[in-house]
Amino acid sequence: MSLDTPISQPAPTDTAMTRPVPGLSRLAQDLLPVLYQHRLVATSQLHRLFTPHARRPVYLRQQLAKLRAAGLVDATTRRTSRLGRAELLWYITARGAGAVAHDPTIPRRGYRISPQTAASQLQEHTLTVVDTGVAFVEWARRLGHECSPLDWEPEIAHRIRDGETRGINDAFMIPDAVLRYTHTTTGGRRRMLSFFIEVDRATMQTTRLAAKLAAYARYQHYVPHSGGRRSRATREAWRDHYPAFPRLLIVLTGASDRVLANRIQDLRALATADQRVSLLTAGVTTLQLLQDKGPFAPVMTPLSGDTTPTDVFLTPSGGSRA
Repeated sequence: MSLDTPISQPAPTDTAMTRPVPGLSRLAQDLLPVLYQHRLVATSQLHRLFTPHARRPVYLRQQLAKLRAAGLVDATTRRTSRLGRAELLWYITARGAGAVAHDPTIPRRGYRISPQTAASQLQEHTLTVVDTGVAFVEWARRLGHECSPLDWEPEIAHRIRDGETRGINDAFMIPDAVLRYTHTTTGGRRRMLSFFIEVDRATMQTTRLAAKLAAYARYQHYVPHSGGRRSRATREAWRDHYPAFPRLLIVLTGASDRVLANRIQDLRALATADQRVSLLTAGVTTLQLLQDKGPFAPVMTPLSGDTTPTDVFLTPSGGSRA
């Protein structure tokens, strides 16, 4: 049985707002829901997403400046710039979020980034999640697939336990992002893929990361109570949200190739030791490999079993994608 879902029509990926703000260009209108959904995005990332054909993001910067002047977005400076100069990071304001709320196709997000959070140490993790999504968007363009700037959502909570709990970590599994991607073969066959994305910048102990992976395994088999004390649902909770259980992709960055290679080995050892985790369809790669070679090159090391690199289908050697 395939973990992919054949589809006859593309999923809606238009980033345009249903109620445009007067006086703003189409690009400015499209930027708002992306900043609303992804919280904090660098100018360079927006350039790669929206104006990759332009050598320099002059027009993009003009539109961002207009949004800022209108009080719809604001910006902070990146704490550590890889460009050798200060880079602006953009986020939506309360007024901008109110404008996006008119669009029924954009999922509501209760979280609002504050100027203090935008300038905090959380910058790099948030931007790395965006970098991962941008890699999928760029490779979808090259390969003739479909993945838009709104096709990944950060930090969606998935309940993994009923009743009273000690905290949100006990009650919910929260991936760094859920990403959707439409893959098209040369023969025109289309498959809608879903991925849980877990980003690790080599700042977390490997054992803690392995504990997070155990939450994915719990979610895969979690069947919620449906009412009374003895009443129980008859199927797993994920089936209400996904046509197939998403593959888990772990993306590593923030250290040397040697350190990341050792981290991959350690993760595989910990996954093998936990039978629940070893049953996940999961793989680990580096952000650099994902960006340079793309998700459909052999960049993923399976979390368990054969160590032969594969693509994001994570099909075992000799297996079939059909």
